[in-house]
Amino acid sequence: MSLSSILSMEAVENAVKDCQAPDSFCYKKFFQLCGLSSKSPKEVKDVFLILDDDNSGFIEEAELKFFLQRFVPGARTLTEKETKSLLSVADDDNDGMIGAEEFQTMVLS
Repeated sequence: MSLSSILSMEAVENAVKDCQAPDSFCYKKFFQLCGLSSKSPKEVKDVFLILDDDNSGFIEEAELKFFLQRFVPGARTLTEKETKSLLSVADDDNDGMIGAEEFQTMVLS
């Protein structure tokens, strides 16, 4: 399974370009621009599985730093501020990680 089987790579590249400047990442705008927010819950979960680099069932803070690079290799890393902001938005149970359900809620809300 790859991102290109779920999302238009042109849309993904445009979404990544939109947040090239440090501290310009807005998760809602990113998910809209890349088309993820209009996908089915199953497709969102499939993207979660791709983003869960260590296959732990969670996206941890260390993985969030490289969030954009999972979409486009060579993209910038998220700043510490962006990483913590993304984690705080999605981590409903305050365990320091984003689970599949939390990710789905964040993307589709």
